[in-house]
Amino acid sequence: MSTSRRIAVVGGGPAGTALALGLLGHGHEVTLVSDRTAEEVRGGSVLSSQVTFESALEVEAALGIADLLPAAPPLGRMSYAGRRADGSAAEFAAELSTPARSVDQRVRLPLLLEEVERRGGKVVTRVASVDDLEDLARDHDLVVVSTGRGGLASLFPVDATRSPYRSPQRVAALTYLDGVLPDPAGPGLRYHAVEGVGECFTCPALTVGGTCDIVVVEGVPGGPLDAWEDVTTPAGHLARLRTLLAAHFPAEGARLADAALVDDRSVLHGRIPPTVRHPVGVLPSGAVVLGMADVVVLNDPLTSQGSNNATKSASFYLEAVSAHDGVYDADWMRRTFDQFWRGWAQWATEWTNSWLRPPAAHQRAVLDAAARHPAVADRIVSGFDDARLFFPWWFDRDAATAFLREQVSAEAARFDPHALRRALGQYATGVTVVTTVDATGAPFGMTANSFTSVSLNPPLVLWAAARSSPSLVAFEAADRFAVNVLAADQHHLSRQFSASGTDKFDGVALLPGDLPLLEGTVARFVCRRTQRLDAGDHVLMLGEIESYEAPGGAPLVFHSGFYRVATKHPDL
Repeated sequence: MSTSRRIAVVGGGPAGTALALGLLGHGHEVTLVSDRTAEEVRGGSVLSSQVTFESALEVEAALGIADLLPAAPPLGRMSYAGRRADGSAAEFAAELSTPARSVDQRVRLPLLLEEVERRGGKVVTRVASVDDLEDLARDHDLVVVSTGRGGLASLFPVDATRSPYRSPQRVAALTYLDGVLPDPAGPGLRYHAVEGVGECFTCPALTVGGTCDIVVVEGVPGGPLDAWEDVTTPAGHLARLRTLLAAHFPAEGARLADAALVDDRSVLHGRIPPTVRHPVGVLPSGAVVLGMADVVVLNDPLTSQGSNNATKSASFYLEAVSAHDGVYDADWMRRTFDQFWRGWAQWATEWTNSWLRPPAAHQRAVLDAAARHPAVADRIVSGFDDARLFFPWWFDRDAATAFLREQVSAEAARFDPHALRRALGQYATGVTVVTTVDATGAPFGMTANSFTSVSLNPPLVLWAAARSSPSLVAFEAADRFAVNVLAADQHHLSRQFSASGTDKFDGVALLPGDLPLLEGTVARFVCRRTQRLDAGDHVLMLGEIESYEAPGGAPLVFHSGFYRVATKHPDL
């Protein structure tokens, strides 16, 4: 861990408050700038819809946020019902492995703002301007900006290569309601879509007065759901919502027959342009500030990724800040954002953007198959927690065909694959990236936590590759490979090398050598492949170590589906 630093976080939203609490927990001196006091947030209008899934809930637990929040209704399942322009439909439902939660920001943020002060942080209430950032930059080692208010978003130029849209793709309306009829199948996220018209999703949530239901309607601009501009009162908003649901989502409309607004501040509508920005903002003085969360990665709320991206960005930034002993300069800022982008945000962004377009034929086939095959439905639902699970099959026709074939085949297995995977995940492992080159010298790599030592004399190691991996052909043709044992701060590389269809080596620092060797690992082994063995849906690669380096350090650990950090046992 680095020495204590003075850090300013501008923006008291989900990302800013989470980062501030994490920094305080790591011993840093924190100034948090919020545009409203805790009481003003608590008594104000709703700020967003939000559904927090398993991965983000894990981060909240680690930061102590979960202990601060009152209990919210557990969202144990997700259902999907889509109608297409040709009259066909697709419907499915699946259980979430861990219930999701939705807590009104008017409940969450005041508690976190108050906790920042209780832990010794300084909370300043003002709408920050560029001049305020200049003052903060002079007095702090790092300034992180997580709000675009006050024109601050303009400090961060739009990244055109990562922003395919130049205008909002949906018109969104949000409503918090009491008295909604419960889902007979139990509380969960209900998702409805009508091709060419828009979407509606609903879920139970915790608000200032207790349990409620959130209803979000997203309309294609210019379509029948683009009908909010003339609505000026909460009562008018609710009346318009009833009319639109009755016409386009009658199942949801029926549930709202006796519903009422939670309060007169529980409605919101607007248009959000999906935008990715460069992470480094340059102030007039030349000082640099780091953008975070919605300031630099703004997704449409269509896939409920906003609160998850906010929490995950705080986690990535916290780790990068506390692991760094040097100056927080522009290069460090770009590396920090790139780790978040490659490890998390790129997947959520590309997947969310794809849902803003009409589905391709292979995507329709996957949605249709989900109604017949629980394993397919389970993967789709799990992808709302971690969008990387949609790659590459959601975006590639051939990969989708192979994915469906694998999922259907798995249904004949002796054990439920999902349950078995979770059981096997109770065995904690390290995480490696195995690399090689093909005959042309092109690099290949894949994440593997199946690596193990086999023999010291001769020095043999073993790892397993999935038969479905597109990189397998290169490893089977090569007579040598390298095993890179990842450090605790390299989980973004684990995610980057575990997905297909991307340039896995993009932005990855390599050491000199005839095989790709990753910088910063706790150990690396260059091996000659001695044997290849078929093993069910995997292939085992046995290799003899030719050379190795072991710089050491804290390793990355994988347990029960999540990355962990190894610590010394308290009894030792």
